[in-house]
Amino acid sequence: MTGHFVEVADRVHVYREPLLRVNVTLVVGDGAALLVDTLSTAGQATALAAAARAVTPHPLTLVNTHHHFDHCFGNATLAADPPRPVYAHERAASALRERPDRLRREAYEEMRDEHPALAGELAETTLFAPTHTVHTETVLDVGGRRVVLRHPGRGHTDADLVVHVPDADVLVAGDLVEQSGPPAFEESYPLQWPDTVADLLRTLTPTSVVVPGHGEVVDAEFVRAQHAQLAELAWLIRAAHTGGAPPERVAAEAPFGARPALHAARRGYAELDGPT
Repeated sequence: MTGHFVEVADRVHVYREPLLRVNVTLVVGDGAALLVDTLSTAGQATALAAAARAVTPHPLTLVNTHHHFDHCFGNATLAADPPRPVYAHERAASALRERPDRLRREAYEEMRDEHPALAGELAETTLFAPTHTVHTETVLDVGGRRVVLRHPGRGHTDADLVVHVPDADVLVAGDLVEQSGPPAFEESYPLQWPDTVADLLRTLTPTSVVVPGHGEVVDAEFVRAQHAQLAELAWLIRAAHTGGAPPERVAAEAPFGARPALHAARRGYAELDGPT
């Protein structure tokens, strides 16, 4: 799926960006199309636009699954000229509108050691805030196809959107589900994430196609297994916090590896401690 779109269900196509293995989904209807996520930089977004045009000439509506750089920093290239509608959760839209300098700085700092060239591009990227916001659910008509944008709860961030295409039995999960690596917990809500993924599972069938934020397309069984790991992690955080153990104890015992689990434990402890 690298470099071009591959059809994974009826008129639903997935493009994988090669560097960070980010997935972008294209839903094609009659005379209209929907593009879910816009990648990290103007260069990546330009290549993405060309790949989309190779599939369909129809006008695009855009969706950001959340506000992290690898899913939305391409907005300006794809939506500013000519202007196109961009949907996101209201908190993701607010972050892009009100904190662009902070988001650029955080993206640069995250990438500067492992991918310095990308980090340099991120520091100079023009951000474009979504034009339409979603609170809980919005239903779009994409060329005669019903597409549901939904905020199922807090998980990877407090502003995650999933995109459900019922007629193709496809769920675009964003970073609420990860395949190519462990979930990212730096801005997460690990105690609530299992309930959010449980909500996703209620929409899936045995034949559902699930597009994770990064990596290979998966199925309901994969999501069910990741939900079990997230639930185990949440239980370990609660138990360790109740017992007065340090977050490092959770990291030593939890699924997903020590570094992600330590981020999760610290986030979970802060939530359990409440406002200071």
